Amino acid sequence: MGLEERVAESCINGHKADCAWTVSVHTFSDITNISPVVFLYLLKECYIHGTCKATRKFRALQQQVSQALCNSPEPGPATFIVRCLNVLPIFGVYSEGFSHLIISALRRHQKTTVNSADSTQAKEIAAYLFLDITGGFVDHDEKLMVKILEAFDVRLTDIEKAITQLKAQNEHRFDTAKTVIEQYIFAMIDSQSYMTAVSLLEHFSIRQSGESFLLKMIQNKEFKAAEKWATFMGKPMLCLLVQQFVDRNMLKSAYDTIKKNDLQQDFPDVYHKCKENLMKRLAEKACWDIAEAKTKGDKRLLEYLVYLAMEAGYSEKVDELCERYSLEGFLKTREPEAGFVHSRFLHLKELVVEDIIWVDEVDGLHKAICHIEGCKVVGIDCEWKPNYVKGCKMNKVSIMQIASDEMVFIFDLIKLAEDVPDVLDSCLTRILQSPGILKLGYNFQCDIKQLAHSYGELECFKHYEMLLDIQNVFKEPKGGLSGLAEKILGAGLNKTRRNSNWEQRPLSQNQLEYAALDAVVLLQIFHHVRSCSQPTDVSEGHDKIEWKSYIVSHMDNPKKSKKRPTIKKETESGANYH
Repeated sequence: MGLEERVAESCINGHKADCAWTVSVHTFSDITNISPVVFLYLLKECYIHGTCKATRKFRALQQQVSQALCNSPEPGPATFIVRCLNVLPIFGVYSEGFSHLIISALRRHQKTTVNSADSTQAKEIAAYLFLDITGGFVDHDEKLMVKILEAFDVRLTDIEKAITQLKAQNEHRFDTAKTVIEQYIFAMIDSQSYMTAVSLLEHFSIRQSGESFLLKMIQNKEFKAAEKWATFMGKPMLCLLVQQFVDRNMLKSAYDTIKKNDLQQDFPDVYHKCKENLMKRLAEKACWDIAEAKTKGDKRLLEYLVYLAMEAGYSEKVDELCERYSLEGFLKTREPEAGFVHSRFLHLKELVVEDIIWVDEVDGLHKAICHIEGCKVVGIDCEWKPNYVKGCKMNKVSIMQIASDEMVFIFDLIKLAEDVPDVLDSCLTRILQSPGILKLGYNFQCDIKQLAHSYGELECFKHYEMLLDIQNVFKEPKGGLSGLAEKILGAGLNKTRRNSNWEQRPLSQNQLEYAALDAVVLLQIFHHVRSCSQPTDVSEGHDKIEWKSYIVSHMDNPKKSKKRPTIKKETESGANYH
């Protein structure tokens, strides 16, 4: 029984599973005597009866078609595929997807096997197919048409040869190949299909259009097509493109084009301006180490980075950069720019903190926990090394800061979890799961999630008692904790070390102070909430802050749970945290 009879019998019997099995087994095993129409019909059946998602079905069928092309279909793999493309439009909604599928399968096949005679014949048929598509006789998408030209390497001479043969058959609807192609390209431009037009101009090496065409694409915000065209045309057009980007303040696009095409010497000022813009964006995100690395030792960029730090009021970063790159003389000779913003930040000494204590061994851990257990309210925060590699998992939480009114304990979680995990688990459980200690945080959910992800084997990070997220009390829309501190306490937080390397040991003094301050300021804001009946910017007639209603008495955070954490809010107003 032949393949068609097997499929027909399966369909007649109505056994869908058998049909799918028959198609899967036989469709791609031997296509030497299968017509393109039957092949495409069976391809459609495979797709329809497939049970996996569309993307996986596409990849699986692509691989199967590629393997089938190794079975020497008549008259050859490339010729067979181009004939399939000729008839594919009759399959309606499946036409476009299957066209891309079989072309990609052919390209995969041609990486290992190329038949010159087959390729020549396929190119001739593809040239006729191109004329039928441009003439409206075969309904294929314009992007697919470009892909067909590229897949079968159809050139101007191949189109001309096809036209000559058609004229010999008394088919006089065509002029010259170049005229046909240019008319079609102009139609694409008129319909604003700029990428297709550029792809055709590039494929057939037609360079008649120039500056006006580039400007039209930019005016219509077809920037990718404009860049493709400029790259094809060469350096003068690329320079014009860069200038157009600069005039429109599209500095990133200008920078990318300059860098990609090695135009730094032609646009030195623009290149540095773009780099400085990048430095500024990174500095605004407190990514100072990345910004420093991006300078690549360029003194002009380093000087700009120093001034960004000065403008932000990050004096310790200024000192660090000047010392590392010997920029002290530069600072003495340069006057501050007009409009420089001198920000004032909170300092630990202003908040009457006696000491910062580093905890990385058992004795220190026990002493810290004993002190904290005597407190009614503590501020808690965590830090971890940022990971800027896309797709990579986040780094472990490196340190946890727990602040009382007198001192701040900074726990080296990485070392303690490795050296004494059981002791660490027991000690932190006494704090985090104590109903008698109110734990203050800012955006608690983020820290809790990261702790569970980092140390999922520890029970102390799976359950919490008595939490108060300061963020929820104020619902501060801008500036985060620093903005809230500035609003409540009159000065913000110096965030220069926010994205520093928290896994380095020892931490610098600036890092220790930054970490401690984040926990201490939570207590200061909380004291303000308790002592003031109204926030400083709330007018008469508004309700006072009912902070106790925001206390979460119980929270579970099981590792890798897809459900939201279980939360119970404190309803008793009699708890005393004064």
